[in-house]
Amino acid sequence: MADRIAGVTLSAVTLPLATAISDAKVLTGRQRPMTEVAFLFAEVRTADGHEGIGFSYSKRAGGRAQFAHAREVAPELIGEDPSDIARLWTKLVWAGASVGRSGASTQAIAAIDVALWDLKAKRAGLPLAKLLGAHRDSVRCYDTSGGFLHAPVAEVLDNASAALAAGIGGIKIKVGHPSAATDLARVRAVRSHLGDDVPLMVDANQQWDRATALRMGRALEELGLVWIEEPLDAYDAAGHGELARALDTPIASGEMLTSVGEHVALLDAVDVLQPDAPRIGGITQFLRLAALAEHAHLTLAPHFAMEIHVHLAAAYPTEPWLEHFDWLHPLFEERLEIGGGRIVVPTRPGLGVTLSEQARAWTTDRVTVT
Repeated sequence: MADRIAGVTLSAVTLPLATAISDAKVLTGRQRPMTEVAFLFAEVRTADGHEGIGFSYSKRAGGRAQFAHAREVAPELIGEDPSDIARLWTKLVWAGASVGRSGASTQAIAAIDVALWDLKAKRAGLPLAKLLGAHRDSVRCYDTSGGFLHAPVAEVLDNASAALAAGIGGIKIKVGHPSAATDLARVRAVRSHLGDDVPLMVDANQQWDRATALRMGRALEELGLVWIEEPLDAYDAAGHGELARALDTPIASGEMLTSVGEHVALLDAVDVLQPDAPRIGGITQFLRLAALAEHAHLTLAPHFAMEIHVHLAAAYPTEPWLEHFDWLHPLFEERLEIGGGRIVVPTRPGLGVTLSEQARAWTTDRVTVT
């Protein structure tokens, strides 16, 4: 008889950030500086004693909503075969169908979906990347956490040097100041500091309108950027497409979208797709989107959550990029290995992570469904 799901433990964990984080949306008053990240962890246990762990997250508002929704739909899993992940994803979606198939509802399901994939890989004795079918044992990576707008230029340069010394392969910095001259001066300073051979990206966090994005894009062409990220509103696929056709510098977007369906319009609009597995519903949905991205011949650069995305990027046929953030380090006992500009895919079964005691200490709510 097939193994069955015996219990699901859901934990709400609040991760405090050492420094309040600001990007362009903070400078324009749309958002307050970010001081913490809310995580939803799901731990799935089977009758035969197998366990899997997954997580989703929310920056600023939404963490409580994810936890509440997961708690409501989790009973649907009890007694089910944990190997039937796609069917279970659909079952969970229909359990909460009245609140839709994107946003907080499917982000809640994402934590469970990731846990089921972790469990499946552990039962097979394989890292998740190998279970999916890896194309590589490491993924090129770039640093984001050192380039936010709250940091003065000198600090950004120091952070970039430290990232490269730690084995990270590229640098991304934020843009979107009210003054275009300030943005250009910062990017030029970083390019001069790094030299021409280090991959450099910029991220406008949806700050510009179409005319500004085109002017800034043209001004940045000479700096040889790997991409310009989110120059426009995340849902302006037509604008992204026009910009991509007008510039030599590749255009990247996708991180703020919360379903596979929302990404479809971007497939013909951008050069680099940046999906986020926890945001779009988990690994099951990410794999659907990755197949579409491959068909469209796009570069893949998953957003955030590198502990999950290192496996998914390793399974993408063409060479992807992985975003490095050190924010999540306190949550896990393990660390990803970095060197030579790349993050190594863990050889431990599943995702290769276990929750730390610190994560347990930061837990604000917890429930077990049996």
